[in-house]
Amino acid sequence: MEIFRLHYPNEQDLSSIELSAAAIGFFDGLHRGHLDVINTMKGIAEEKGLKKTVITFDPHPSVVLDPTRQRTTYLTPIDVKIKKLEALDIDYLFIINFSSAFAGLDKDFFIQEYIINTQVKEVISGFDYTYGKKGSGTVEDLKQYTEFNTTVVDKLDFDGEKVSTTKIREYLETKALAKANQALGRAYDIEGIVVQGEKRGRTIGFPTANIEPNYRYFMPANGSYAVTMTIDNDDNVYKGVASVGVKPTFHDNARLTTEVYLFDFNKDIYGENVTIHWHHFVRDEEKFDGIEPLIEAIDSDAKIARELLSDI
Repeated sequence: MEIFRLHYPNEQDLSSIELSAAAIGFFDGLHRGHLDVINTMKGIAEEKGLKKTVITFDPHPSVVLDPTRQRTTYLTPIDVKIKKLEALDIDYLFIINFSSAFAGLDKDFFIQEYIINTQVKEVISGFDYTYGKKGSGTVEDLKQYTEFNTTVVDKLDFDGEKVSTTKIREYLETKALAKANQALGRAYDIEGIVVQGEKRGRTIGFPTANIEPNYRYFMPANGSYAVTMTIDNDDNVYKGVASVGVKPTFHDNARLTTEVYLFDFNKDIYGENVTIHWHHFVRDEEKFDGIEPLIEAIDSDAKIARELLSDI
């Protein structure tokens, strides 16, 4: 996959790249609705002998447009999004820097600079895609251009609503992990590195891996979860329990941490890059009155998680 990082003003000469079909959108999460758009693009590209292109943006437009609701955490941070798109066999990826200057562009100028000048002959978007200053351009405007064809993909419904990144974030925040995973079409995943922790777990019979996320992820709500974990350069899938929270039994004001207790696992993996796959919510984070009730709760979590993960 060839990656082009574009800014405004765009100083790259893209006239020599091959003609393509392009799926356009922010695509945070690469959920089932996004995949409908991307797979539609791939089908059109293959039918018409075009390269497969994705046009996306970084950072999220809200950082520029709505400081009261700006989104600085992601389901798929840009580096993760790149890896997932590469796995989808995309040929070209255009990442447009969403800056204040870019946000102020006239809608027709945007089309000329970032669609027509990038050799796009087929545009595929979701039904609610907007572009240009204040979102003045709509899919109906896209259809008026003769330099390319436009295909609009209808919304995908789930749980009585449109599948959306906003809704998935809400599911994760309210512990509705099963719904989040259904909307995503996969278990939510977070990449991180194993770092030194307080090592308290090993003293109570549950040694944990302390995971520092590699990127600015949107984290699931505090609590315990049934998870699987993969380790770079290791083909095994390990099952376990993840705890997200501030360890209230031991701290009054601790920072958020993510710890994973893997079943039947005794390797030293400090410094390893890992991916946590979040399958089931188990229970809320609690403050226990001492070590013994905490040990009982973790033991119960492990038993529940083993059962929940038995088919994986």
